Parts: sequence; C-alpha cells; structure tokens
Amino acid sequence: MKRFLLALFVSLSLYSCKKDNMTQPTEPEFFVNEDPATFAETGSLDIGDAGAAEISAFDPATNRLFVVNNSASLNKIDVIDFKDPANMKDIGSISVAPYGGYVNSLAVSEGKLAAAIESTNKQANGKVAVFKTDDYSEVKVITVGALPDMITYSPDGKFILTANEGEPSDDYKNDPPGSISIISVADNYAVTTVDFSAFAGQKAALMAKGFRIFGVGNDSVKDIEPEYITVSSDSKTAWVTLQENNGIAKIDLTTKAITNIFPLGFKDYNVDGNEIDPSDRDNQMALAKWPVKGIFMPDAIAVLEKSGIPYLFTANEGDSREYSAFVEVKRVKDVKLDATAFPNGTALKTDAQLGRLNITTTLGDTDGDGDFDALYSLGARSFSVWNGTNGNLVFDSKSELDVKNIAAATYDDTRSDDKSVEPEGIAIGKIGNKDVAFVGLERADAVAVYDVTDPNKPVYLQLLKCGDAPEGVLIIPAKNSPTKKSLLVISSENDGVIKVYTPKTI
Repeated sequence: MKRFLLALFVSLSLYSCKKDNMTQPTEPEFFVNEDPATFAETGSLDIGDAGAAEISAFDPATNRLFVVNNSASLNKIDVIDFKDPANMKDIGSISVAPYGGYVNSLAVSEGKLAAAIESTNKQANGKVAVFKTDDYSEVKVITVGALPDMITYSPDGKFILTANEGEPSDDYKNDPPGSISIISVADNYAVTTVDFSAFAGQKAALMAKGFRIFGVGNDSVKDIEPEYITVSSDSKTAWVTLQENNGIAKIDLTTKAITNIFPLGFKDYNVDGNEIDPSDRDNQMALAKWPVKGIFMPDAIAVLEKSGIPYLFTANEGDSREYSAFVEVKRVKDVKLDATAFPNGTALKTDAQLGRLNITTTLGDTDGDGDFDALYSLGARSFSVWNGTNGNLVFDSKSELDVKNIAAATYDDTRSDDKSVEPEGIAIGKIGNKDVAFVGLERADAVAVYDVTDPNKPVYLQLLKCGDAPEGVLIIPAKNSPTKKSLLVISSENDGVIKVYTPKTI
C-alpha cells in the first residue's frame, strides 16, 4: 500500500510540474465591434475660461480625468470624476504653484500622474512633478530642460519624456537650448537631458533639405525647439516634432541619444489637390492654386506601426516667431516681389489675392537681392504621414481638411490669411477593427476623423464639432473605459470645455 501511495504521489507531482510548464491560454483581447464613422457627443463639462482645459490625461485605475487648468492664473490640475462620462464632476485639484510656473502637459501610467511644469522664468530649467492618482500625494520632482511643453510615458511605463522647447526671452538675450529629457522611472527617476549639439556640423546640409535655423544668432543648438513626442510600441524609439524648425527628431531610448533629424521640406500650393484660400478679404471661401509654398511645421505627432514600419502622423499647424527682438512674419503686400518670378505681382499683392497672406521673411529671397523670389507660408493646412525610419513623406491630406470644413460650415474665413483650420492635435486609436486618427482643428473648432488602417491611404469618416480651440485629443480604448466602449475626449483651451464622444456598436 505504501509503495502504491508513493507511486501515486510521484505521478501527481510529475503531472503538476508538467502542467505548470505548459503554455497557458492567454486571455482573449478585449474587443468591441464599433463603427468609427459614428462618433457622437455623450458628455460635456465646462471647467473655466481660456486656458482652463488645454490637455487631459485619464487614469483607468481611479476613473479620473486630470486636466490642465491655467485660466485666470489659477495654475492647477483639475481632477474630474469620470466614472460616468455623461455626467462628469469636478472633484478637486492639485496646485502646481509650489513647483514653478504653469503646467503645460500631463501623462498617466500605472497610477502615477506626471506633469510638465515651466519655471517662473521660462528660460530656466523646468520640472516634472509626479503624483499618485488616488490621493494626489507627491512621488518625485525632477529637474528637466527649459520650458517642458509636452510630456508622455513610454508604453511600458519605464520612461517619462519631455519636449523642452527652450524658447528665447522676448529680447533674445537669453535663448536656452531646446532639449529632450528622458526620465528612468525604475531608476529613482534619474534623468538624462539631451540637446542637439551633436548636429551642429550638419546645419547646412539639413537647411538645404528644408530644415530651418533662423533665430537671432542662427545658433543651431539654441534655435531647435522640440514640441511634441510619440513613442514606439516597444518603448525603444521616440520621435519628436521640431515645429519652428520644420523637422522631426528620432531618439534611441536604449542609448538615450538623438540619432536623426528629418527635415520635412515644403508643400506646393500651386499643384492640383493642394488648393488654398489665402485671403480673409475676398468675401468667399474659394480654394485655388497659388504660387506659394507651405512649411509643414507640425505640432502633435502620433505613431502607428504596420508590417515593421513606424508611420508618423503629424498635425501640420505651423508657428511663427514673434518677439520684440525678432519678428519673422509679414504680409505679402508688405514685401517686394521679384518681377521675373512674379510677373503679375501687382495683382497678387491685392487683398483679394495674396496680399493678406502671412509669410515668413526668413525664406524666399533666393538670390539675396532684397526681393522675394518665392513665398513661404506657415503650416500646411493638413495632416501628414511620414516613414519613421527614413523621414520620407508617405501621405498628405492636401486640401481635404479645408474642403470638409467648408462643406460643414465650420471653416473660419477670417483665418484664411494665416493657417486656415490650423491642425494642432492628433491621436490614433483602435476603434472596432479599424485604426482611426483624430485630428484637432484649432480654428475650425472641430475634430476630423479618419480611417488609417492603411496608413498610405487614410479615408475621411466624419467631422465632430467641439469646444473653442481644441488642444487636447485623447483616446480611451474600450478595455480601459468606464463604459467599456471607446471614448474620445477633447479639451479646448479657449473656453475650458471638455467634450466626450463615443461610437455606435455594430
């Protein structure tokens, strides 16, 4: 009997070990069959005036939404109960005043909220403050570069990254270097801040391809200004928009080094498909070809990976430098046009044609004789897709954003002379079985929705009306959502309104 029991014990033990070593079935991926063309508003909350709802971040552990609130010099982060998105409630706030100047951006990972905070002296180093999302207690404060304008966690939560814009003082006497700070969360939040000094020797080659170095002093290290960051799904690579410079930087997060700068070149508004309306005084919204080039100058960026290729989606807002010591913008009617390049220059300079269009004075005088041989306006009035490996342009929406907003009566003709609908924010999420991009249009007060399952051929789906000047575009996937449906959260900086949208299930 003892021999039998011993044999039985050994057999059961061996079976148990064998079972433990078997590959256990994985849980099925959470899936809701949703129609990405049917997003509709389901909730709205007004938290203040201008500056009150610039950026939002969601914590699935507490079902709380954290929102930048810089209205009326408040300098705080509002906390929103998001358990029922149709009935959001403001339940508290975190004061940022003890940490410096305004908070510019937020990100959440694993119950930790990270806030990018500029110094009270914007040219001094800024801070990242990390808080627990359940009780708002401080976890860590980290010094980063000057003017941290955007913050994000890597998908694995191991890194916090900030794009430190490093804007100059108004008199340009203090112009800190633009930089990226890489914070190692598990290493007690140790920080590595990298700038662009390694690329100083490539200045001429980069500029020849459409990269811009043009501030006072033309110092490439000080002139490059990081704007927005996206990170690959394996958390090994980051890409950063360099808005004023018209480029994208690529970063190796393993070595914590900038490996590439991709100049983005220019967009020709004088070819079919790229038509624009350059005048706010022509009493119409008519798109046509004009002898002008657009400078892409993207703000937000998001990555979508397909078949081993990282596709970078950019919102091509455009931006200008306007300081007391340096102003780059003039209207076409206020500059001299080369008679050979523009034989119809007198007509072009009328308000009804190109006269009102804002252009940069840092480009266009190709022969240095004081007149303009080409015209370059700010932004590209579009969103684009770039190959994240080599920086090549894969797709541009051309004039479609203008076309769709004119048809929807959301186009603001008073912005025609500047940057049109002004694409600023962008986010990509999985809605049902489709990859979907959401493009925030600051001057149209709307969000354009595109099926980007094939990044080479994005397909327009719908246009969503939102608050005034949408800045934050946030996708909450169904698996993390309190409603177990995909949610789109749009926060608008000019009216402090947060709006929530959700699609229909199929």
